[in-house]
Amino acid sequence: MQDVFMLFSPPATLAAAVVAGILGLLIGSFLNVVIHRVPVMMQREVDSVCACERDEPEPHPERYNLVVPRSACPHCGHQITALENIPIISWLVLRGKCSSCKAPISARYPAIEALSALLSAGLVWHFGSGWAGMATLVFGWLLIAMTFIDLDTQLLPDDLTYPLLWLGLLVNVKGLFVPLQDAVLGAAAGYMALWTVYWVFKLVRGKEGMGYGDFKLLAALGAWMGWQMLPAIILLSSVVGAVVGIAIIIASRMGFDHKIPFGPYLAGAGLAALFFGQQITSLLYGPALT
Repeated sequence: MQDVFMLFSPPATLAAAVVAGILGLLIGSFLNVVIHRVPVMMQREVDSVCACERDEPEPHPERYNLVVPRSACPHCGHQITALENIPIISWLVLRGKCSSCKAPISARYPAIEALSALLSAGLVWHFGSGWAGMATLVFGWLLIAMTFIDLDTQLLPDDLTYPLLWLGLLVNVKGLFVPLQDAVLGAAAGYMALWTVYWVFKLVRGKEGMGYGDFKLLAALGAWMGWQMLPAIILLSSVVGAVVGIAIIIASRMGFDHKIPFGPYLAGAGLAALFFGQQITSLLYGPALT
């Protein structure tokens, strides 16, 4: 790994980290839109294809994307104004309720904005405000969006996993994080690793154990951090997933039922590897393999 994975001596100033945090707040507000709308856009696309195959009228003639229509309250249709869309502050001022019908607004919206702000500040503080820092910002934002979409729908959209994969290869053309050869091998090995697990599980158990989006996400992480980091990412995500899975199994025996998406664990492990890659590798394999 290159010096970009060094843990100490942050290369960025406090001012740069603060600016990144403010930018993260704004991006976090947009991520809320992405998390909500991308699955809806995917379903509408499926509906349109099915209608076309049945020679039926277009079921969704109105435009629907990340820009239009304007955000509105799902209960009363009140369109959100600019003053009502200030990250975190508007939610606090409105006391978590719609200004028109007083229906509750989920606390997840300001939580995602805060998460985006903290992660953005941390990434720039750690990686600096140059190309490496800017690249990791995009990396972190995409992982936030994919995490919450997977939690909601058990889906990892190609519209997010593929850009993350290709960006990982592009930023490593000049070896920004790892040599390009390691990035290419990481992308291929990441995909094939979970693809193999998928088919072994399916042959043994007769059912699918994970989705194809997980393959693509691990391939993207391999493209960013190289093949050497894949064992650590898989181990970290599996440990966290196992702990959460055991808790969910216990809860299911008490009458609760919930599917376990693997994407959030991969995303969390990927961020840990990005920040602490050299230290994790040293801990797991010894200094000779870092």
